[in-house]
Amino acid sequence: MTQEQHFDVASYALGVLDERDASRFEDHLIDCPSCAIELESLLPVVDILSDVDADALVATEQSRRDGLMLKTMIGEVKRERRRANSRRLYSLAAAVVVFAMLSIGALFAGGQWLGSSDTQSPSQQARSSKQLDPLPLADGGTGIGGTKLPGEHLTATDPRTGVTADVGLLGKDWGTQVSFAVANIEGPLVCRLVVVRTDGASEVLSTWKVGEKGWGTAAQPEPLLLQAVTALPREDIAHLQIQSVDSKGASETLVRVP
Repeated sequence: MTQEQHFDVASYALGVLDERDASRFEDHLIDCPSCAIELESLLPVVDILSDVDADALVATEQSRRDGLMLKTMIGEVKRERRRANSRRLYSLAAAVVVFAMLSIGALFAGGQWLGSSDTQSPSQQARSSKQLDPLPLADGGTGIGGTKLPGEHLTATDPRTGVTADVGLLGKDWGTQVSFAVANIEGPLVCRLVVVRTDGASEVLSTWKVGEKGWGTAAQPEPLLLQAVTALPREDIAHLQIQSVDSKGASETLVRVP
């Protein structure tokens, strides 16, 4: 970082630097929050200069030579402003983002120094616990693997693929929590959970991979347990589909619930 680069802020804002010097300044700008702030403050001034009537301003000058110099400078600003504007804004945005990331990092570090990241207040813990109901462990229930999913229980087995799915739909203030268990599914596959609304529109809620052992198979007896959420209220959900997706994006429905 050099003192000359700090002095280049006004020249860069006016768009009078050549490509080499402008590139050097942009590299410096990314790592210099003070120059970024100064550049941001100069942009309104450059906008004002670009709208100045050079002829009217020159008429007020006492010296013809000085007036010609001023008129030349203003004309240069007008010509260069549009060409340099996008580059200035891009560099300014990059510098502001870096500066904001540094500021956020400092705030986060400050929170750690104060010990705020080690514990949660009782109210924070209560809010967190109310977001999603946890998936249960196997307990001898009627679902796949003895699970009892929270909410309204739905189940289906596709006669063609043999894939079985249990779904628990639980209404929340923010929408619907979708808990689901999948069994008798073999991989390797890329799968997704799709919710179909009562008006026929669909929405992808979750995606995951199935390994070679699969889930709910002889090689991997345990079912796959996952959760997803949607803003849709329960009454707007017609059914759900578990689909496989190939490398080209084509999908195949493995099971539909209900």
